[in-house]
Formats: sequence, structure tokens, C-alpha cells
Amino acid sequence: MNSESPLGHIERHFAQLKDPRVERTKRHKLLDIIVITICGVICGADDWVNLEIFGNAKLEWFKTFLELPNGIPSHDTFGRVFTAINPQELEKCFIEWVKTIHQLTQGQVIAIDGKQLRGSSMSEAGKSAIYMVNAWASANRLVLGQLKVDEKTNEITAIPTLLKMLEISGCIVTIDAIGTQTRIAETILDGGGDYLLAVKKNQGKLYEDLQFIFEQDRQDNFKNAPYQHAKMINKGHGRLEIRRCWSISDPEYLESVREYKRWPGLKTLVLIENERRIGEKVEKKIQYYITSLENKAEKILRAKRSHWEIENSLHWVLDIAFNEDRSRVRKDNAPENLAVLRQLALNLLKQETTMKVGMKGKRLRCGWDTDYLIKVLAV
Repeated sequence: MNSESPLGHIERHFAQLKDPRVERTKRHKLLDIIVITICGVICGADDWVNLEIFGNAKLEWFKTFLELPNGIPSHDTFGRVFTAINPQELEKCFIEWVKTIHQLTQGQVIAIDGKQLRGSSMSEAGKSAIYMVNAWASANRLVLGQLKVDEKTNEITAIPTLLKMLEISGCIVTIDAIGTQTRIAETILDGGGDYLLAVKKNQGKLYEDLQFIFEQDRQDNFKNAPYQHAKMINKGHGRLEIRRCWSISDPEYLESVREYKRWPGLKTLVLIENERRIGEKVEKKIQYYITSLENKAEKILRAKRSHWEIENSLHWVLDIAFNEDRSRVRKDNAPENLAVLRQLALNLLKQETTMKVGMKGKRLRCGWDTDYLIKVLAV
């Protein structure tokens, strides 16, 4: 590998990846395959055939820093290698690389949410589409990591494992209602973070208690209790959105929650009202939360607002700009491994900010302009 390779910082982390192939089948170096794939995914190659085409189109450039003892691998080789690579090892390389390119801002939100790779299902083989849990850093606008949800379990099992792999100290971890579990809250606190967890009807007693507590005071417009209040207004696309937050940390209120002592570090109870106005139509929605944060309504409201960036800045982009839901890569470990490299590509493209176009436009520019591709890789 050339010491002046444009992927030097990436190669250092992926060079330790274990090659799953037996010696006699190693016509192409594993790191060459990884590097070509990363560059290809950045440039718009979304399957093995297109990776082979891309590699051959950029052959002379790749020769300047890759060994390529037998030229560009075939599409079958790309497929076989990524089917066999251990996805946990690849994810570990990715997470370690992410840690070197950014430093988490204290107090920023890490949003945890799941996404199904719809195209990964194989109905004829009885295989369901795989489901991934992702972690998104709102201030850094980076994917921090992801983990596949085992077919026999659900997100509740995967989330603590993913959290333990990440650096979350000083951050606020937000999760929708499926992650409102005492084990997950404890894992977040053990990692030095704070939690903001949604509470819905599936939480039974906890939901009932929060509903009762807030409805009693809501009828008096929260005048007779020590609540903090914050409001956020957003306008755009013909609609007006108003978010109001009421939070309380009074010991009497906390202790009136029957399961209060089960929740480690619980400090504040939260109600957030979302109001949307489109013309004459008005919709309101009430949501409840528990958090280990101090009673600061504005901070809590902003954290909640930041959570949904994972949908708009990650999941939506993966589907629209990277065609993730339409990917027909389905065999064994391949869908999970390719998902990791899509997220690596997305991180690199988001960190390059001189070109003011969307993600799809950046991918096209990288494919057309090697100098711009090198600029993206150097971020």
C-alpha cells in the first residue's frame, strides 16, 4: 500500500480486519477489495456488478496506491468476500475509525433508532429483511455505529450492546418507546451519559402514572406546581409547528410514580405537546418522557427535537441517495457489511461541506471528478 494513499486514515483501521478466505483463493488482497468498495460506494456503485465496472474505470488511479496483483476483482469476488467477512469485526473497524475523525461535543444528542433493510429479504428462502439499530450524533452529523438485530430477538437486546461499543460520556441518549427499559437506562448511565426515554402505553403503570400526574396539573394550566416550561416554534412549507415542554423534578411528584425506584438515575418527568397547524387544520399530540437530566425544560425540548434528525439526516438519506431499501444484496453477511460501508461513505460525504449540493449530487461529483473524491476521502 502506497504511503501517500488518499485513504491512509481509513486503511489503518481496516487493515486489521480478518480475511475469511482460505489461502488458495486469495487472488486479490483484502484491503484492496475494501478500499475499492469504499470508493465505489461513495461514487454511486450500489451493487457488486457496478463495483467491478467502477474499479475498472478507475484502474489507473487505483494502481497509484493499491497493489492489485491481479487487477480489479470480479463482481463475484466482491460478493463472495463481503458474504464471508465477519460483520462484527467490520463494525468494530468502522467505530474505531469514527472515533478518530471526530470528538463528541459534550451535551449533544445521540439518537438511537432502528431501520429495516427492506431489500435484504429472501421470501423463497424464508429469510426476513434484516433490521439494524443505528446511533446518530446530532451535532457532529455522523453515524457513530450500527448493530444488526438478531432474528430471534428485538431492539431491546441490541441497543445495550451497541451502546457499550460507543463513547457516550457527557452525551444525551434519546430512544423511542421500545428502548424504555431499565437495563438500557442503566447502560447509558454506566457509560457516563444521560437518557431521555419516551413513555407510551406499552409501559403500563409508568404511562398511567405520568398521564395522571400531568393531566391533573394541565387542567390548571400548570399554575400550582413547580414546573419548568419551554416553547419552540418552527415555520415552513405552509405549516406551523409549536412544541411545548413541561418538566418537573419535585420529589413528591417523582415518588408518586409507582415504579420510580426501578429507574436508575431518574430525575425529571416530562410532557411534550406537539401542535401542527396547516391552514385551518390543527393537530395536537401529547408525549411523555422520563430522563436522568436535571429539570431544564428548554434543554430537554431541544434534545427531543434533535432525536428526529436520525430519520431525516440518516435513514431518509440512505434510502433516497444510497438506494438502501432497493438494494438486492441479500446473501449471508453481505447486506450488513455493505450497510456499514454505506454509513462510512455517508460520514465522509457529510463532513465535506465546500460543495453545496445534496448527497446524491456529491456522489455523482465524486464519480466524475477524482480530485473531488480525494478531497472527500481526506476529511
